Amino acid sequence: MLKQISLSTNKKFDLIDITSNIKKIVETSKVKDGLCVVYAPHATGAIIINESADPELKKDILDQLAELVPDHGKYRHDRIDNNAQAHIKTALLGSSESIPIKDGKLQLGTWQAIMFAELDGPRDQRKVLVKII
Repeated sequence: MLKQISLSTNKKFDLIDITSNIKKIVETSKVKDGLCVVYAPHATGAIIINESADPELKKDILDQLAELVPDHGKYRHDRIDNNAQAHIKTALLGSSESIPIKDGKLQLGTWQAIMFAELDGPRDQRKVLVKII
C-alpha cells in the first residue's frame, strides 16, 4: 500500500510534525505487523524522527543545521538556483525513515515524532510518500 501526504509550507526552514497523518494511514492499512516507510521525494526536503512536543527543540535543530551549513558559502550550485545549503542539509538528514508496526501501531518512542524538514521553502506542493509493508 502506497499513500501520499500533500503539504504546503510557509517558512524557508521548518520542521512539520506529520505523525498523526502517518498514524491514520497505518490504521487504514489494517496491517498488524510490518514496516512503515516514510519518504520525501524532494532534493531539498527531508524526513526526520525526533521530539516535536517542545517547539524550542525544533528551533535548536534548525539553528544547528544553519550553523553547520550556512545559507551562503562557497557553494558552486548556488550559481544555478541559490539553494545549495538546502541540498546539503537534505543529504545530512536523509530522505526517509522506517518505523516498525506492531499490533497495528507505529513503534515510536514516547517523545518521538515523524517530521518533514522544509529546507527550501516556502513551497505550495510538497509531498511525502508512505509505504506500508
